[in-house]
Amino acid sequence: MRQKIEMKVFLEVYPPHEWSDQDRVLTEMAKEIMHKAHAPYSDFLVGAALLLDNGKMFAANNQENVSFPVGVCAERAVLSYAIGNFPESRPVKIIIVAKKREAGRYATVTPCGLCRQTINEYEVKFDAPIQIMMLSPNGDLLLAQSIEALLPFRFNDLNA
Repeated sequence: MRQKIEMKVFLEVYPPHEWSDQDRVLTEMAKEIMHKAHAPYSDFLVGAALLLDNGKMFAANNQENVSFPVGVCAERAVLSYAIGNFPESRPVKIIIVAKKREAGRYATVTPCGLCRQTINEYEVKFDAPIQIMMLSPNGDLLLAQSIEALLPFRFNDLNA
C-alpha cells in the first residue's frame, strides 16, 4: 500500500518595527549591493547580506553572463566569499533583497535550487541552521528558520 509523506513548512513575517539592529544593517547592505549587480540581460537585481558567528558581515550581488548558466546568484557569491575567507566561522543569517532595475518596489524572492542546496551544505558542515530572510514588497522580512523550510527534501552527504 502506498503511503503519503507530508511535510509542513512555514515562514515567519517580521514587520520593520520587530527587526533587530543586525537585521536593519544587513538589509541595508543587501539593498546597497543589489544596485551594483551585473544584470544586463534580465535587469533583475539581487543582493544578499550574510552574518557570520564571528560578527563579520558581507554582501554580494548577482552576476549574469551571456551564457546564462554561467551566472552566479547573490546568495552563492556571498557564501562562497565568506566561507572561503573564514572557513571556521558559521553562517548565522542571510538576508536577500531583489527587484527589477526600474521597479519601484522590491520583489519577494527565495533562493533558487542551487542556492538552497548551497545553504544546506553549510548547515550540514556546521551542524547548525542558517536563518534565511527575504524582503517582501510591503517591507516585511519573511523568515525561514533554516533551509528545511525552503528545501524539505534536501540532498545531503552520500557518505552519511
